[in-house]
Amino acid sequence: MVSSEYERRIAARFATFDQDGNGTIDREDFSGAAKALLAEFGVTARSDRGQALYAGAEAFWQGMAGIADRDGDQRITREEFVTGAVKRLRDNPERFAEIARPFLHAALAVAAPDPDAHPTVTDTARVLRVFHVPEEVARTAATALDTDGDGRVAEPEVVSAFARYFTVPE
Repeated sequence: MVSSEYERRIAARFATFDQDGNGTIDREDFSGAAKALLAEFGVTARSDRGQALYAGAEAFWQGMAGIADRDGDQRITREEFVTGAVKRLRDNPERFAEIARPFLHAALAVAAPDPDAHPTVTDTARVLRVFHVPEEVARTAATALDTDGDGRVAEPEVVSAFARYFTVPE
């Protein structure tokens, strides 16, 4: 892949995590994403689903900081993201799925119309929009995640796709 294309893709992935756009990824980006997702779906923070989402966000932050925050300042710079997270995750995509799974599981539960169902393609696109994915890309991605064509998106497809998206090949 051409270096400029690689850099563009890395910048897009970094921006997905840098929810507040301040140039670093930190705990507040993860908790802010959880708060925005709860607001989008009208779920309270004190509900079981809300608590699970915040716990998943914290676990995701801890996992990401553990592999990328090289100087221990509780912020991941773009440089740390590129040299730490991206390279380590590319070498071990299963590790990324492992640290993301609690958050993704909880996010899908928030988006699901009821506790015993998977979220719809439309609701999955809404989740992606909360994370600043452009609308058309969100719709296309959510549709692609419905691998059996039943109009719903299951966790294994989401975790796998999320890991593939963030493990950027050079």
